[in-house]
Amino acid sequence: MSNVHSITHFLLLPFADTRELQLCHFWLFVGISLAVLLDNGLIITSTACDQHLHTPMDFFLLNLSLLDLGCISTTVPKSMANSLWDTRVISYTGCVAQLFFFLFFIAAEYSLLTIMSYDRCVAICKPLHYGTLLGSRAWVHMAAAAWGTGFINALLHTANTFSLPLCRGNVAEQFFCEIPHILKLSCSHSYFRKFGLVVLSCFLGLGCFVFIVGSYVQIFRAVLRIPSEQGRHKAFSMCLPHLAVLSMLVTTAAFAYLKPPSISSPSLDLVVSVLYSAVPPVVNPLIYSLRNQELKDAVRKLVTGCVSAAIHCLLSSAKGSQCMS
Repeated sequence: MSNVHSITHFLLLPFADTRELQLCHFWLFVGISLAVLLDNGLIITSTACDQHLHTPMDFFLLNLSLLDLGCISTTVPKSMANSLWDTRVISYTGCVAQLFFFLFFIAAEYSLLTIMSYDRCVAICKPLHYGTLLGSRAWVHMAAAAWGTGFINALLHTANTFSLPLCRGNVAEQFFCEIPHILKLSCSHSYFRKFGLVVLSCFLGLGCFVFIVGSYVQIFRAVLRIPSEQGRHKAFSMCLPHLAVLSMLVTTAAFAYLKPPSISSPSLDLVVSVLYSAVPPVVNPLIYSLRNQELKDAVRKLVTGCVSAAIHCLLSSAKGSQCMS
């Protein structure tokens, strides 16, 4: 029986077989990566530099942007490189690191989204107690708990996954190292030990989702008591997109990890994995952050300042060149 240590590399699933489609995939992911980097970079810079954006929600949005950047930076660059250089190979160490960091960022993000739903619930349902329940220490402790949860989750799953003997080759039918596809390479008698941990994690994730839905039910009940139709519309327009993204993240991730092998196919697995790994980092800045008017004003101010500084720098350089000539 082959042992895990005899494998030096894994073969990932390519997005396309033809060279033209591989290059199309490369440029598509370049655009997605640049959009995520720009949106989240602006949010991080604006939140860190603007003293008016130091509320609990702004602090959580800063952490969410960091996690989004980490999440997409774990899977997309390797897939882009493989498409560009027409290869499928990822080293054993690279696969372990990719799995660990992806699980770390995705679990921490999901924990943070749970905390953010509680923050919104307290802000809308108990506004008079908001300062007491969510003081500055509470922000830090809650954010640290989210990051710590992600780390523990990633450590347990990564250690347990790669402790299994792999005796079915090294072809992982996914564009990044994902637990279900690594498990398919393990020996049958060891599979159920790991699958139990996956099921436990999914049930814990489902518990968080139930908590999130319960928080939004409380929010909706409070919103329906608002006499202003405009106020109700504003609250619903903020909450419903949040629930839509969360539902997509939870359902696609649960489907990827718990679906029966009989309905598994490479194309279906590819679509599902993109939906829960690449789409949320793209839409989170638009839904959670750029709907915040104060944050939009801060981003606009930052961009305007950068453009003005760049124009001033160019004009100064042009004047200096004229003086020298």
